[in-house]
Amino acid sequence: MAEGAEPGRRRARAVPAPPMPQPPPAERSRSARELLFGTRVGRVFVAASLVRLLVFLIDRTVGAPSALALVGTLAGILLVVTASIFLVRGFLALRRQLLWRVRRKLIVSYVFIGLVPALLLLVFFLFGGQIIFTNVASYLFKNGYEGHVRSAQQIAQATANDVARDPARAADVVESKVRNLATDFPALSVAVVPVSARSTVRAARAGAWRHLDPPAAPLPLQFRTDAFAGTIVCRSEDGYDKLIIRAVAFPDGDPGAGARFAAIVDIPLGQELADRLKDATGITAAGVTAAATEHNGRAVVPQPCLRGADAGPVGDVVIAMPFRYDRSLAFLDYVDWQTGAVGRASVGLRVRLRELYAEITEAQSFPVGGSGVSFGQAMLFFVLLIAVLFLIIEIAALVMGLALARSITTAVHGLFTGTERVRQGDFTHRIDVTSRDQLGELADSFNQMSSSIEHLLQQAAEKRRLEEELRIAREIQMSLLPSGPLDIPGLRMTALCVPAREVGGDYYDYFRLAERRFGLLIADVSGKGTSAALYMAELKGLLLSLSQIHQSPRQLLIETNRLLSDHLDARSFITMTYAVIDLDARTLVFARAGHTPLVYLPAAPPAPGAPRRAQVLTPDGMVLGLRVPNIARLFSHHLTEQSLRLAPGDVVVLYTDGVSEAMNTAGDLFGEEKLSALIEDHGHLDISELRERILREIEAFAGAADQHDDVTMILMKVDEDGAHLPPVHTEGAVDV
Repeated sequence: MAEGAEPGRRRARAVPAPPMPQPPPAERSRSARELLFGTRVGRVFVAASLVRLLVFLIDRTVGAPSALALVGTLAGILLVVTASIFLVRGFLALRRQLLWRVRRKLIVSYVFIGLVPALLLLVFFLFGGQIIFTNVASYLFKNGYEGHVRSAQQIAQATANDVARDPARAADVVESKVRNLATDFPALSVAVVPVSARSTVRAARAGAWRHLDPPAAPLPLQFRTDAFAGTIVCRSEDGYDKLIIRAVAFPDGDPGAGARFAAIVDIPLGQELADRLKDATGITAAGVTAAATEHNGRAVVPQPCLRGADAGPVGDVVIAMPFRYDRSLAFLDYVDWQTGAVGRASVGLRVRLRELYAEITEAQSFPVGGSGVSFGQAMLFFVLLIAVLFLIIEIAALVMGLALARSITTAVHGLFTGTERVRQGDFTHRIDVTSRDQLGELADSFNQMSSSIEHLLQQAAEKRRLEEELRIAREIQMSLLPSGPLDIPGLRMTALCVPAREVGGDYYDYFRLAERRFGLLIADVSGKGTSAALYMAELKGLLLSLSQIHQSPRQLLIETNRLLSDHLDARSFITMTYAVIDLDARTLVFARAGHTPLVYLPAAPPAPGAPRRAQVLTPDGMVLGLRVPNIARLFSHHLTEQSLRLAPGDVVVLYTDGVSEAMNTAGDLFGEEKLSALIEDHGHLDISELRERILREIEAFAGAADQHDDVTMILMKVDEDGAHLPPVHTEGAVDV
């Protein structure tokens, strides 16, 4: 018996080698038959498919009644719903299968970290280039077009003045104008129209006038008194719109309602003018669309062009603006001739990027180093070179990342195999150490720890992880506070923040808004710990952004409350005081959102020989981030703004409730009165000495009691010599 028992005991202690680890599926793999007939969703899918097929066959053969058609519709809806469920489940299963291995996860991570941002940057720059490209193209076209409008205005004014000198030769004058300007404006049309009955000038016209009939007397009321230079639109029989530059001018010294006649010049936007615009700007006008407008509540459409007139599109029709680099749009205002109503017309533009770049960089067209290459071309080549280098670096980084992922995951796979053996009770398993790097050291450490109990290792690792996270969180929070003094000529400032725990919810900051304007804020997030610290970090980014937009402390707090009220936890809120210091105006303007008061110690006593008295300022204001109905209106209604006139020797102290509510072992509070008395008694000290005096008083008062809240202060003192402050201007001063 003894001999037979010993081999049995050896067999019992032997641990079989576990199989190679495989991805643990979230649920058992099923065949298509099991999915269709073994699940409720599958059975609904099969039944809906059969019903839908039956209704389809009946409808094709004899025609389905309305009730049966409704059944078929419901079956189709069920088919879509069940097919969607199958697709979602299939996607989740495929994702679990593909991303179970660490190697695949790392590869996907490298793709998202390295490749996707590069692609997003590329898309961003392409999209930004498209926006800049279209805007520049539109600007150049409109600038060139408006130049022709000014030319038409000059021609009309010159014609009016020439006719005024010799009214009997009006017909010869307009003929001469058209003939002299035929090279520049082949489609130029000029007309002279009498305005008043006392006019001795007879109507005359010259030029093509193929687009519209010349304007006849009497002119529309809105064009009888003032000169005009702009755009009108006509529409051909086939629906194409045509832009026409029209200018109306009166003789110098004879304007307004008493004018005898008007000179009218029309320059249609035809192919000739479009070619001139292209030569001048590099942009081709490719199509026009004029939107209908309204006059006295009635729709006004463009007037019809003359029958048979050349009113078709200019070049290719480009009315829409697809996402292409050779397409753009320009918008022009046009005026209806009869009613004076103003409408909008869109002009399709086509331009080559190379031509546009050459047009923009024409001012930098000097050659570089005698090479024949312009400065603009050299800069473009330099940008392309950087893009190529960036692409090479991106490819190299991706390849290196994949190689590193392979080396890392090989070690991870070995560690995974070892942990599987330990989980099954095989503490004799050892990992082969093939490298002398950190991963190799990790494998060696695993071999040394494999004889320890697993849950103790997990507890130790969890403890280290939590301690490290808290340390990093404290470092990050401290880094969010100002790292050094803000150099403000004429002011001395110091601050202090002592969290009650590893991380806290108090926050202060001071930053420059302009050359002589500075922002100063202090805030307290309700609660303590990591949640308050996270809200504090969010508040910092929000305020730094809003401080560049809103100059008024009140407006900044209103906007901050609007943004925070939808995102803060319902149990959280924030108190804050924000102040703006203007050294030129020698003022401190602040608003208080439910925060502790601001203590202001003026340099001048209330009466000669009297002691200085600290003022505790508490302007109205609610806390930030409350989730209550109509909070935006309530917040803005109760929030007030207050202004202080700064003078040399003034002291301003901002603090959180951790200062005034510091408790001793008996539960007594430090209090605002004691803080104000300290500031009154020691306000003559240097600002750093005053801060230390207040801190020592709080520590002495609290004694052995634990600190229950964050202690944060900002102390500011105006230089007593006042060398850096501008002189006092009493006009408009706002004092407390």
